Amino acid sequence: MKTTDMAKKQKFQLEFEMHCSPRILFNYINTPSGLGEWFAEDVSVHDGIYTFTWTGNESKAKLVHKRENQLVRFKWLDDSEDSYIEFEILTDDLTSDVALMITDFCVPEDQEETARLWETQIHNLKQIIGS
Repeated sequence: MKTTDMAKKQKFQLEFEMHCSPRILFNYINTPSGLGEWFAEDVSVHDGIYTFTWTGNESKAKLVHKRENQLVRFKWLDDSEDSYIEFEILTDDLTSDVALMITDFCVPEDQEETARLWETQIHNLKQIIGS
């Protein structure tokens, strides 16, 4: 077995209960200013390419799918695999409860650490929106 086979990224999903309207939440997952408040230190967009900055490191992504007040999906430009990051707003039809479903990819041995990072990021997002 090749080492590249062993290190193949796998898709995983995390769901977080949010206490805000889908419209407010969508602003934080869709706009550079919203994403810059909780997801990255700085986010800019130029010619449809989003640049995310964390402690001096940059990653570029293209917005490949968007449904107003429901979903955004970014494809990392420096990732050769079919991986992406997706933010989906789920609303329960009966209770109107709102949740944020995050779809991400990582190698299996990093999944626990990646999940903890997401929990920290979502905690920051909840503080910002008062959720």
